[in-house]
Amino acid sequence: MLKRLLAATLLAFTAAACSTNPAATPETGTAPALTTYFSAPDTTVLADGGVKMVPITTAKGTFNIWTKRFGNNPRIKLLLLNGGPGATHEYFECMESFLPREGIEFIYYDQLGCGNSDNPKDTAMWSLPRYVEEVEQVRQALQLDSSNFYLLGHSWGGILAAEYALKYQQHLKGVVISNMMMSIPAYGKYAEEVLAPQFKPEVLKEIRAIEARNDFQNPRYMELLLPNFYTQHILRRPLEQWPEPVNRSFAKMNQSLYVTMQGPSEFGVSGKLLNWNRVPDLPKLAVPVLSIGGKYDTMDPEHMRMVAEKVQHGTALICPRGSHMSFYDDQQTYMHGLMKWMKGVDQGEKAVKL
Repeated sequence: MLKRLLAATLLAFTAAACSTNPAATPETGTAPALTTYFSAPDTTVLADGGVKMVPITTAKGTFNIWTKRFGNNPRIKLLLLNGGPGATHEYFECMESFLPREGIEFIYYDQLGCGNSDNPKDTAMWSLPRYVEEVEQVRQALQLDSSNFYLLGHSWGGILAAEYALKYQQHLKGVVISNMMMSIPAYGKYAEEVLAPQFKPEVLKEIRAIEARNDFQNPRYMELLLPNFYTQHILRRPLEQWPEPVNRSFAKMNQSLYVTMQGPSEFGVSGKLLNWNRVPDLPKLAVPVLSIGGKYDTMDPEHMRMVAEKVQHGTALICPRGSHMSFYDDQQTYMHGLMKWMKGVDQGEKAVKL
């Protein structure tokens, strides 16, 4: 899952797209005209820049959830679920350079305890079933339905997206599980048997010693992980070249949420998600599914390919140069595959060939 740590600019449309020629409409499956894409879906006063605060009800009271709509396409609306657990929507800002040119509406969303949303600071609220119901309340508030609702979950967000789809797939048009395995025990095994041996023996020995002492706040822990793990399997760039939205999002990580769900170790899980496994339930998913992974991911790319094979209508996209954040380090493969899949589903395809 997305680890603790640590704006993309909207790509300019060509003058031809702004011409007075008849523009494509959402019904054709191609990008709508600029005036359509950037129009408001209703007649409310446009003083919020697309931001909508969604009140959600929980057993502990009512809380406000921050969302922001970018663009307007009645047929394709993509809701983004960030990873962590505990990061923010901000690391998705690279989407602004790709999705608008194809007329794809997308919606930023900070989960409870993250970013601009309320933070009850109550570990009892950090619960997968409660987050599923939160997504459902957000869906209802944004009036998303099976005619237009695509859900993309990255890392921890992929767990949440899968869990939501297994309960509420009747409301979905398609679901994207990005850079996440569907079994935490399998993830732990992959980290232990495949990722750990890639470290230099002396580095791994020191990391293991720190973990054995539960000394996770020791600065040396991150000193070892940053060059040996993060820049190899999280985002394959030198740290000084990491995108600003990624650093901004990671700097706001909710550590309480992260540790409660994931646990303090960077190898395997010891939190509430310890025994989570939905592989046996994948055949129940009848909605189109896109499973995305990276060759150098913290997650097993073959497992993510298997996810697409087990669901009823699956497509796999394994980014050959990508790691856990493939939408940055193999951006062209990721974005073009994602956009082609969404447009294919919009045209009635269920298992889109990429």
